[in-house]
Amino acid sequence: MPAGRAADLLARAPWRRFATVGDSLAAGTGDPSPGYASLGWPDRVADVLRRVHPELAYLKAAEVGATTARTLNTQLDPLAEFEPDLVHVSCGANDLFRPVPDYAAIETVLARVFELAAATGAQLTTFTLGRAFVVPRFADWGERVRRVNDITRGLAAGHGAVLVDMWDHPVNDRPDLLSADRIHFAAAGQAVLATEIVKGLARLAGEVVVTGT
Repeated sequence: MPAGRAADLLARAPWRRFATVGDSLAAGTGDPSPGYASLGWPDRVADVLRRVHPELAYLKAAEVGATTARTLNTQLDPLAEFEPDLVHVSCGANDLFRPVPDYAAIETVLARVFELAAATGAQLTTFTLGRAFVVPRFADWGERVRRVNDITRGLAAGHGAVLVDMWDHPVNDRPDLLSADRIHFAAAGQAVLATEIVKGLARLAGEVVVTGT
C-alpha cells in the first residue's frame, strides 16, 4: 500500500506516540527485496503516522533475539518512561528454540508483558507468526508456532489489541517472502505487515471516532 494511501486511511487516527517491544518481528528485521524500500514494518507504520501527525514520537525498543523474559526485563521500563499511546507487542518465537518449550512459562511471562504494555494506557497491536516461518531441525515446529499463536490470540482478545493474524495469510506462499536466514520476512513481507497493521488501525480509528460523536 502506498504511504499516501495508508495516511488517508489513518487521517482520523489519534496516535502520536508509537512504540514496539519484543523480538525481531516487533523490530521489523529483514533483508532487502527488489522494488521495495529497505524498511521494516514499524518504520513504515511510523512514516504513515508521521504523515498524519508530523510531531509523532517513535520508540523501537524491540530487540533481535529477545525472549519473553528478556522483553519483560529490559524493554518495559523504557516503554513506560516513553508514555506511548500505541504499542506493538510481538515475542515468544525465540522461546521455542529449545528442546522442549515451556508453554506455561511463555504464557505467564507474555501475559505480564501485555499487562504492563496495556498499563501505559496505550492501544496495543500484535501479530501471530506465519506458517512460512519453519525451523527444520524441530519436527514439531508447526505445532510449536500454533501453540504460541494461540497464546497471542488469547492475550490480544483480553487486552483489546489489534490482532494481525499472519498464520495463514496469503503472503506465506510468496516465493520472495523470507530473508536469507529463512526466518525473517524480507522487505516485501515487511510491506505486507505494515499494510495489515494500517488496515487494522484504520478500522479501529473509525470506531473511535464514531463512538466519540
